[in-house]
Formats: sequence, structure tokens, C-alpha cells
Amino acid sequence: MLRSLLRSAPSRVATKSRASGQAWKRATINKTTVQRPGAVYTGTQQLWHQVALYSTDTPSKDEEVVTGEEQVYEFKTETKRLLDIVANSLYSEKEIFVRELISNAADALEKLRHLQATETTETDKPLEIRISLDQDKRQFVIQDHGIGMTLEELNDNLGTIARSGSKSFLDKLEKDGSGSRENIIGQFGVGFYSTFMVGDRIKVYTKSAKPGSKGYCWTTDGQGAYSVAEADNVAVGTKIVIELREDCKNFASQLDIDAIIKKYSNFVGFPIYLNDTEVNTVEPLWTKNKNEVTEDQHKQFYRFIANAWDDPQYTMHFKTDAPLSIASVLYIPERHMEMMGERQEPGVSLYSRKVLIQPKSRGLLPDYLRFLKGVVDSEDIPLNVSRELLQDNILARLRNLMTSRVLKWLDSEAKKDQTKYNEFFLDFGQFLKEGACTDHMHKRDLAKLLRFESSKTGSGELTSLEAYQERKQDKQEAIYYLLTPKRRYAEESPYTEAFKANDVEVLYLYDTVDEFVVNHLKEFQGIKLIAADSPEAASDPLLQSSRQQDAGALSDDQAKSLADWMQNTLGADAVKQVDVSRRLATYPAIVLEHESPAMRKMMQMMQGSAKLDEVPPSPSRLEINPDHAVMRGLHQIRDQDPDLAKLVAEQVYDNALCAAGVLDDPRSMIQRLNKLVEISMKKTIEQDKKVEA
Repeated sequence: MLRSLLRSAPSRVATKSRASGQAWKRATINKTTVQRPGAVYTGTQQLWHQVALYSTDTPSKDEEVVTGEEQVYEFKTETKRLLDIVANSLYSEKEIFVRELISNAADALEKLRHLQATETTETDKPLEIRISLDQDKRQFVIQDHGIGMTLEELNDNLGTIARSGSKSFLDKLEKDGSGSRENIIGQFGVGFYSTFMVGDRIKVYTKSAKPGSKGYCWTTDGQGAYSVAEADNVAVGTKIVIELREDCKNFASQLDIDAIIKKYSNFVGFPIYLNDTEVNTVEPLWTKNKNEVTEDQHKQFYRFIANAWDDPQYTMHFKTDAPLSIASVLYIPERHMEMMGERQEPGVSLYSRKVLIQPKSRGLLPDYLRFLKGVVDSEDIPLNVSRELLQDNILARLRNLMTSRVLKWLDSEAKKDQTKYNEFFLDFGQFLKEGACTDHMHKRDLAKLLRFESSKTGSGELTSLEAYQERKQDKQEAIYYLLTPKRRYAEESPYTEAFKANDVEVLYLYDTVDEFVVNHLKEFQGIKLIAADSPEAASDPLLQSSRQQDAGALSDDQAKSLADWMQNTLGADAVKQVDVSRRLATYPAIVLEHESPAMRKMMQMMQGSAKLDEVPPSPSRLEINPDHAVMRGLHQIRDQDPDLAKLVAEQVYDNALCAAGVLDDPRSMIQRLNKLVEISMKKTIEQDKKVEA
């Protein structure tokens, strides 16, 4: 059988060229050894190699035909080891080979376009990339009508691992002072060899676009050697045929390859046809000038890049050449998925020269900007040979630059249309607050973007820290805020009485995270942020108002005596100090220097702290209003009825804790309240009896 196949093959099949001064021996069907420099093949292996290359079937008019004598070479490096690294270790995903081959094809087309501008070429084929798949044969074929390769270039570029034809081309462009770097993708050197992740055998047909060039067939199985022979019917450009391994046959699936192209190479600057259907129909809008892109184009691009069906509420089209070359298009969706309880993944992908480097990049923008969708493309990113790892220092610079640009863009949009921005903030404000708590470098820019209700705005209306600063009184040295669950609680709070009386604005902070925000910011443009229920606010001269005392009001000595009695009655575990203040109007007492409600809840949620007894409250300062009827009555009965006076003092203290939002469980005072109600009712009944009598 083998003899008949050999006899039926053209005579050139058994003819070898000379290499390194040694004559090649004619292949025979026995297992005698065929000698060549650095390689040992048996005659049977040689025969099957030739039979596979040269079929006696009549080729079609468009099929390449090997006509020349086959030259067999060793790779110029430690190929077996390096090819194993490329095939098994260099890339994180096998599908990357599609991106690499498309990038190489795009480079070849770009080189041809440049060559055609200066020299005559032997091609009139369209500048496009074609991929054809054959599931039955487990075959992946990619072809471009680009610049192609001469025999010397074929040996240099494919015969030497990590040599980059694109790098040489760029060097030539820079030396000549012409051309542009931005369209050259494949400068990383080993992209072609990613095919060995998926293929058992790789065949390359190529023909240079230079006049008078011949066609060649380059073949290897990646085992240390490759063969080159002249071929007819080879179109100008390069055609790569991959015989897929059994475990990689999915790469002959049109559905799978279509998804991979759209993922990595959808924005390559040349048409890509998959089984004769163009697949990269979406334009890379970030490469265009801002004024060239319509709103409808942005909507369509957003839906593609974000895999969404809504429309973007904000669009940022940003390009710069310094300090880094960046082109980007970013979008803010109408809604975010975290409203549905899902943790949102980053939505901005990193590209280099229109080729995807990191989908949904985690290092490109800080986590709190994960709601953004879009693309950032930078040709200044130095990559490793697999294009998958970035240098950390460059990525950090890119991250800092993009973060600053995004925050300033949001600030400009807020000033342009306050109503629209406030609506955005109601949905996305939690992300910016997260950033204000975690991003020390950009906290000043983030502070400008925060919005809150205040005592000067209506319900549901938001204001900024900058607007508050512009409205504050001349002698006011702080921005005041109050942490409160609802606006009604803030307006009824004892802590806001002095602010209302003196027309000092207070911001209302409703979210638990707001406390961490203001504690992290500490100040805004040189003005401190101070809690309205803090001792600093209580001592502000701007909030001290004089008021005439009633005839039955307690004197200063009586008020001081009552304060000392309450401190002894409540005990050091509850209060560390009781002070007298006449700044309150409708409340008998308030607490100061109390624990934060948010921190108190967090402590209770910690493991082992479910019982309130395990997390005792820290002692706080109590400030009493001696002009209030309750305090005057307490002063009168503390000697007459000590038990009742003790109940009233404890209730006043618990009421103050409740107003501050730090009472752990209001149910703890129900028994005392019932007792006080009972005493009150008894006294009322007794008085009624006396009246009747």
C-alpha cells in the first residue's frame, strides 16, 4: 500500500534539497534514517509527511498547490521547550489564539496599505480578513490579503520564536519618519505560536506583495522542525490552516468563533468575515472625534458594549495624548443591577490599538466606579508577550488619570444640569459615597459630587457641600450635619432647635454610610464638617441664643444642684457628666459625646455580640434644660418623693438616648413608662375626688 502511494505521488515528493552542504537522501519506505542537520526522521515518517503534503487529488482552481522541493529546517531556538511554554503556559485561555491571528492579519493589511502608498504591489484584493471553519475536518482557516512574506521573511518571522515582524516594521517607520504606530497591533512576537494551544499541525501559505514574489507553503507540527516549499495558486497575503486537536474541535464552531471575535477583535480596523458573513460591524467610536458621533450611534454602541437594552443617561467621549495616549468612551446606565441585590462587576474594558486586553478590567478604575460601562484604549500600555499582563506602574498611572477625569466630568455634568444630576445621585450616590470612604487620593473631587437634603431645601431636594458653603453665614466656621433616619426626625430633633433659632443650615444624612463619609472627609475646602449633636456644635457661639427666663425658672445654683443629683442618681455607668444649658427650648435634656448609632449597630452585629449586655453603652454627657417644666418639677419632688424622682430622671435620660438614636431597645423602658402613667393616673383620680368633695 505504501509503495503504491509513493509511486503514485509526483516525483518531486521524494526529492529533497541540499542543506548545510549535506545531500538529502531519497525517502524510502523502509525505516532507514533520513539525515539532516539537527533532526532525525525515519523513512516511514518522511513518507507520511510527504503523502500528507502532496495529495494526488486534483486541486480546485482556488486551491494552493505545492510545486517546489521541500526544505526542512530546525527552529533557530530551543523550540520544543518554548513551543511547550507558548502552548501550555503563556496564555490564560485557548481562545486567545483567535485574537492573536486576527491581530497579525490586521498588521499585515496595515503594512500593505502603507506599502501601497509608496510602492507598486501585485495585489488588488480587498483589505479584509476571512475566517472559514470546517467542523467535519476539525479545521480553522484564516486568510488575509495583506503584505505577505518572502522566503527570507518566512524563515525569520516564523522560524524564530519571539522575533516580531511588526517590531521591525515600526523601527523602519520611525527611521523613515513616516507612518503611525497606532494601527500596528502585533508587536508582541509570539502570537502566531498560540495556534499550538489548539492545533496538531499548522500550515501557512504566503506570498509577498512585492513584485515578482513567489508563493510558499510553510508547515510544522511544532515538534522542533518546519518545512518550506514553493507553491502555486497562492494569493498575495497569508493563509493559515490549523488542524485542530480533538479536545479543541469547538474552535471549528461558527457560534463559538463569532463570540470570540466579538469579544476580543470586534473593533479591528478591517472587515472580518466568518464563513463569508461580516461579523465586526460595530464601529470603534472611541477612535472618532467627539463631534463625529451621533447620539443614536452612542446608544447602539452602549447597548453592544454593555450587553444592555436601556439607554445611557450620561456619555463621556474622552481623548488625550498626554501624559498617556488615551481614547475612551464611557457610559452611565439608567439603572444599576445592585438595586436588585446583585454585586455589580466592573463594566469598562481595556483595549490596546482596538484589541481587547482585559475584559471588564478590575485594575483600570477603582471599584466604586464599577457602574460605568465602556472602553478605554491606550497604545502606551507596555504588555508582556501574551498581551495579558500589564506593568503595574503604568496601569496605576492610567487608573489615576482616568479616575480624575471621570470625577471631573461628573462634576461638570452636575453643574450643567443640577436636576438631572440629582436624579442620577439618588440611584448611584452609594457608589460615590463608597469612594469617599475608601479613596483618599480623590476624596476632594468626590466630596464635590455628594448630595444631601438640608434644613434649607424641601423634602426630596438635594444640595451640595459647595452650595452649602456659599449659603453659610459670615461668621459660621463649620458645615453642620445630622445623622437621622428620616427628615421628620431631624426637624423634630432637640439638636436642631438651636440651629433653627439662629438660622444655621443643617445637612440631613439619612444613610448609615453617610457617617463614615463625613468622618473620612473631615472637611470640605478648608471648612470642618461637624455633627449637630456634637459638643463642638454645642459650644459654637453662633448657636447660643439668649432667652428670658420665666418667673418659676430655676436659678443657676438650683440648676447646678439638680445636675449633681441626676449624675449621682443615674450613676457613672450611664453618664460621665451632667451639664446645665439654657440653649434648649422644647426638650428637657439631650446627650452629648454619645456613641455613633451606626457604630453601635455594627458592634451588635459582630459575632458574639448579639446580647445587649455583652455590648454595654459607653457613658455619655447629659445636658439638661433647667427651664423645662419637667426639670422644674423634678427639682421639686426629688426630696418629697425620691422613688418617683428616680423614675423620672431615668426616663428623661432614656428619652435623650432615644432622641440621639442610641437607645438599644425602647422596650427596656416600657415597664418604667407604665409605672409613671400609673402614678400620674392615681394623682389625677385623687385630685378629682378632692374636687368632688
